[in-house]
Parts: sequence; structure tokens; C-alpha cells
Amino acid sequence: MAESGSSKADPLQNPNPRITWEGCSVLLDINDGDRLVFARLSPSSTLKIGNKKCSLRPLIGCPFGSLFQVETGSKGPYLLRVSATTQGNHLKEQEDSPPKDNKDNRALLDNNTAQSLSGEDIDSLRREGATGDQIIEALIANSSTFGNKTLFSQEKYRLKKQKKYAPRVLLRRPFARSICEAYFKKHPARIGFLRVDTLSLLLSIANVGAYSDVLVVDMVGGIVTGAVAERLGGTSYVCNTYFGITPYPMDIVGIFNFNNEICDRIVQSPLADLCFAQKENVQHSIFPLKPCSVEIQSNANEASLSSEFVSSISDGKNVQEENPTDGKIVQEENPTDDLCVSSVGSRESSKSAKPGRRASPGVIKLWKENGFSSLIIAAPELDMWSAVQELLPLLSYSAPFAIYHQYLQPLATCMHKLQAEKMAIGLQISEPWLREYQVLPCRTHPCMQMSAFGGYILSGIRICSS
Repeated sequence: MAESGSSKADPLQNPNPRITWEGCSVLLDINDGDRLVFARLSPSSTLKIGNKKCSLRPLIGCPFGSLFQVETGSKGPYLLRVSATTQGNHLKEQEDSPPKDNKDNRALLDNNTAQSLSGEDIDSLRREGATGDQIIEALIANSSTFGNKTLFSQEKYRLKKQKKYAPRVLLRRPFARSICEAYFKKHPARIGFLRVDTLSLLLSIANVGAYSDVLVVDMVGGIVTGAVAERLGGTSYVCNTYFGITPYPMDIVGIFNFNNEICDRIVQSPLADLCFAQKENVQHSIFPLKPCSVEIQSNANEASLSSEFVSSISDGKNVQEENPTDGKIVQEENPTDDLCVSSVGSRESSKSAKPGRRASPGVIKLWKENGFSSLIIAAPELDMWSAVQELLPLLSYSAPFAIYHQYLQPLATCMHKLQAEKMAIGLQISEPWLREYQVLPCRTHPCMQMSAFGGYILSGIRICSS
């Protein structure tokens, strides 16, 4: 419980999670999905849009879903909050009053002579303090072919100029769906080509819910761990286990804006510790009169390996380091990478509990006695059957498990061996399929470009094979 006399509130204990605060993570949608950027808000954080560099200070204290537009003032470019209802007003007016004539674009010639407003004229308007919307209206007024275009072509022309002269930034809240969609759109390999419908099906098949202890093998950047922790809501533990001595990266978990209560429930433990505890439990059941004294040491500070905030999995291109001398987070940006952090914030604004601490001996003892309630594996680099042989005994009987893989053959082989060893029932391989529709007046149809592949999920229920 926080002290009543504390003068500064914990940023991750924000009373209204629908409003941004200093130090929170946000997803910035630039020009309706043309560019997606993860950023951490601070007074010194900036965002580069085109050749303009804008401060993100105006975004602090605004509700998620707010729309901002890049404007140019006397002190340079800045982000101005605009009403979201103004976007698409022209199209709405056209829908309310349908056209009476049948225009088409067959007679239009693209010979670069339709626009009488030159680049010098546009620069002059900017020096006079004209806003982006005013420049767009001037371009429309000086176009000789705009009035002859169809209504849809006019709206397309207006949006094209708006993206160039008045870019817009949508402030989105990072949660499991938005994070997964952003990574799948720009860098799907970093999350193992895990689509958002596949992620939701993975959680549902594994029966992830409140007060469930979930064992996770996450080699896709931490997106599965974060999604499980988000669904648990701090009611129970999600244990991210790993083979060997080095934990798998779970940097994406830092984007979720989890409070300290949820962060404390995200723990890591090497598989050797969990398997050793399982063997110890077997020895106790066979030799009850000869207890085995085993002490398992845990060092939370040593095992807390997740970074303060990283927008994407470190692949040698984007590296975020912390300098202990000045307490600043330094980001080496790759100009070709859209999913990057644009903030340089102080440690004071982002000081909070880190997810991924080492599981305590008491919690491991609880799992040893009761077993985990579900298992999720998203490890494309591991041999599925070898991993399942080690992990499945850690589950309680009748507990569900779900295994994701990009390809079908590893799961088919694992399913055959599970059937032969009689380790599980209800085995099935699912192939998620998603079709996205564009829903607009008189233009509702499936999107022209869709992902036809979402991976495969092997699911089942553990049983006692003895």
C-alpha cells in the first residue's frame, strides 16, 4: 500500500489508465497506419515525421484515441490536438448528399499542368503562418481538374495532400491486440509471424483466466507473456521458463504499461529448477520417511534481466542501453526501422517494478505441489517433442496446453508421439484463418491485401499415462 504522505504518485499506478502520463508507453499511428512507432512519453521525447521533428510533450495527459496534427509555428513544428470528428467530414457530406451527375476520370490527363500553385507559393504560405489545412484548401482551389473528378477521387486527393502537408498522429493504447498487429504489420519475424487471431486463439485454448498459474515458453519477444499477464490481471502468476541459463528476451512486455502488481506476477525460472522441484516431489512421495533437504536460492536482482523499455526485439540494429553514470536511456535508432523508440527519458520518470524477476522458492514449491494450470509454447527454434517431454510433466492432470508453430510438420510429429506415448487426450491441430473487410458506404469488400497464413496450434489435455 502506498504511503499517504507520498508527494509523487507512481506513474504506473495512474488512477485513470485511459489517460497518458509521464513515463507511459504509447503506440503512435502516423497517417492511418503508414507508420507505427512505439514511444515512451517524457518532456524531452521527440518524434520525427518526414523532415520535421516534433516534441511529444503535448501528448502527456491526453486520453488514448486522441488525434494530433503536425503544424508549423514560430518555434518550429509542433503537434496540435484536433477533433477526431473532423476527419472524414468531406466524405460524410458527400454521403449525405449523393451526387446527381455521373462523373468519371476518363477525360483527365496527368500532365503536371493542372496545379497552378508552385512550390514557392506554398513556402510563402508557410512563412505567413498558414496551417496545413489552409494549404490543402489552397491546393484544391488552384487545381483545374479537382472539380471534374469523382467524389471518391476528390477524397483520395485530399487525403494524399493531408498526409504530406498536415500529417496526423493517432495516440493509441498499447495492449495485446494493438502491439501484435503493429509487429505483424511491420516486423512479423520478430514475433514468430504470430497473428492477432492466432494469439487470441492460443490464450483461449490454453484456458488462460483469472487465478490460473500459466507456464510459458516464449521465444517470440515476450508478446505471449505480456498477453497472458494482461488477461490474468495480477490475480496469479505467469512463469516464463527457458532452457539453459540465459532467459529468452521478453522486451515487448515493457510496452504494456503494467502496474507494479502485474509486474510482480511475471516471473522467470530456468526449466532445470522446475524439473528439479518436480523430481524432489516424486522422491517425497516414494520415501515419505526420508525427507530430502534441498535449498533453492533465488536472487531477484540478478535475474531481473528485462530492460526498462525496448520497442522491439534487439536484433543488432536497434540497441537500447542504460548508462549508469547519468541515468539516461540511450537509443541507437535505425532510420529504416519504423517500430522504434523516439524517447530519451530520465530514470526518475520510468522507475517501476521490472517484470521477469526470478521466481521465489515459495512459489516454486507451490507449483511443485499443485502443478501449473496451463501451458503455452511459442518457440519456433526448439524441437517440439523434446520440449514437450520436459514441460508436460510440470502440468497438473487435466490441464490444457497449446503449442504454436509457424509450420505444420513439427506439430504433426509431436502430436503423433504424444498419441503413441498416451500422454494427452483431445489432441488436435488448428489452423486459424482471418479475413479482414473494408467497411465503407458502397465499398464494403474484403481487403485487397490480406495475410493468408497464421501458423498452426497443437492443443490437448494432459493425462496420467502410468
